[in-house]
Amino acid sequence: MTVPGAEQPGESADRSVVASGDVTGSGESGAGDAAEGKPSGLRNPGGAVRGVGAGCLVIEGIVLLLAIQPIRIMGGSLQGLGVWVMVGLSVLCFLLCGLLRHRWAWHVGTALQVLVIAGGYFQWGIAAIGVVFLALWLYVLNVRKSVLG
Repeated sequence: MTVPGAEQPGESADRSVVASGDVTGSGESGAGDAAEGKPSGLRNPGGAVRGVGAGCLVIEGIVLLLAIQPIRIMGGSLQGLGVWVMVGLSVLCFLLCGLLRHRWAWHVGTALQVLVIAGGYFQWGIAAIGVVFLALWLYVLNVRKSVLG
């Protein structure tokens, strides 16, 4: 068992533990991360933002699939074509998750939210789902902008 701060055999005494838990030989506080292009402090900010965007799209796809039957029972005009439109929109959500590494995919995600709102043509409940997820998507874009700069 080692005591924190005790020198181990073979280690030099000039090593220091910084606030982030890293051991450095230079005694710096680790504040150079912001100057190295990582203002958020994350190890992989692009991956973190893609994960948030993908999570939003996966949840949206699941909600769209789960909403089909209740909307049909509530007496909406969601028959045939409307069901296939909802299935297609949810498949687009799932496919777009893997494409978020491309800059254009974020714009397609915004267009997808508009298409879900346009699905209100078949039943107003679909438009309500679209408005909720548009607000969530705009928040994800705001997070992306603040993290990536």
